[in-house]
Amino acid sequence: MQKFLWLALALVLSLKSASAANKPQLNIVLFLIDDLGWRDLGCQGSTYYRTPHIDQLAAQGVRFTDAYAACAVCSPTRASILTGKYPARLLLTDWLPSGRWDPAAPLIEGRKIRGLPVEELTLAEVLRGAGYRTIHVGKWHLGSEPFCLPQHHGFDVNVGGNAHGAPGQYFFPYQGNWSIPATAHRARWNVFPDGQPGEYLTDRLTDEAIKLIEQPSDQPFFLYFPHYGVHTPLQAPKELIEHYERTPQSQRQGKPVYAAMVESVDSSVGRVLQALRDQGLEENTLVIFTSDNGGFAKATSNAPLRANKGAYYEGGIRVPLIVHWPGAITPGRTVSEPVISQDLYPTCLAAAGVPLQPAQHLDAVDLTPVSRDSNHQLAPRSLFWHFPHYNQHPSSHPCSAIRKGPWKLIESFDPAKVELYNLDDDLSETTNLADQMPERRDALLQELEAWRMSVRAERMLPNPNRRP
Repeated sequence: MQKFLWLALALVLSLKSASAANKPQLNIVLFLIDDLGWRDLGCQGSTYYRTPHIDQLAAQGVRFTDAYAACAVCSPTRASILTGKYPARLLLTDWLPSGRWDPAAPLIEGRKIRGLPVEELTLAEVLRGAGYRTIHVGKWHLGSEPFCLPQHHGFDVNVGGNAHGAPGQYFFPYQGNWSIPATAHRARWNVFPDGQPGEYLTDRLTDEAIKLIEQPSDQPFFLYFPHYGVHTPLQAPKELIEHYERTPQSQRQGKPVYAAMVESVDSSVGRVLQALRDQGLEENTLVIFTSDNGGFAKATSNAPLRANKGAYYEGGIRVPLIVHWPGAITPGRTVSEPVISQDLYPTCLAAAGVPLQPAQHLDAVDLTPVSRDSNHQLAPRSLFWHFPHYNQHPSSHPCSAIRKGPWKLIESFDPAKVELYNLDDDLSETTNLADQMPERRDALLQELEAWRMSVRAERMLPNPNRRP
């Protein structure tokens, strides 16, 4: 009997030891900046914006030069990151709540849902099931009560996230100039009912994130940190704006107030990285930094890329992407293979040693092999976009797009036209080759149409009620 008890005890200890050994240990921090353009960082070529902390992150990590947002506006990209799917497959293809269709438009917009479906198995839900403490700090913009907030999609903690895509203003009490009482708007925006006069939202969110990093816990954490910055309204601390106002107009890439917002985000990244160092966590944390779409036309220049947020030229969808993973990757590398937002889902799982969920992230690939090994190449694939909507951004129009190798094709629905570009030779998309290369054009159109059918993408139809 005594021998049996000893054997049982040994088995229990062995199982506990095995469980501890299999328990995920890697922390994950995912920064998602709102409306940050592809060239709005020093490491991306900007000589105007000051981003030393993000530049250092890139110098110590891997920078993807041909990274894309899943959509040219924000909510669909956020949905793709958390689900591993194309927005068209989710039927979440426009910013929320949107709904500004003009009944006099030539085409009827495609249907869209107005919140992240609870049926989706999000990245946060999978990580929480694997033993992670899951934290959301910042902008959500994927729906509202009663089913579509961060706490309904796998996050243990939600700080600052609700249905809204922007604050009323970036300074406390954050309510902005609305024609309703401050208390009513505060309840409506419902992010931070408390705060100090002059408090800046980017700094406050960073304070809250650091508090959560510093909380004692035997669990690894997943910190999803989607900043409200650098989205409008364009507001920043006065002293930062004044620094950029001293730069001659001819040397500015964007508005001084926007530059100050970029620097504030950079400072936030630096403070979070310092908190990781202070807690002895830096060597055991994967940090990912990216943006949800291209830069806003009224705030920054995306040159040499064409166009801006809302458009499906490169300026609207190409974004920064940096992966920092101490001990696992060779620092200072660049990767030029095209990648896209939803790839972050399986990448985080693979890095953490958590089993992949191929039925969920079926539109994504794991980027850890290409991040780790400079000789590794991703299997050839095409990337797709579908936007069956109108919006107010310059150079924007309803369209679908495909990138395959260096080739980029855009099929516009209104006005009806097809554009073909070779990005290796023409990054600024100035020369439309569609008429010169009909075979390549038609092959890409056929592949694009096959993809739309496979994901059941919504169609735009002629508007029968339109008056000439």
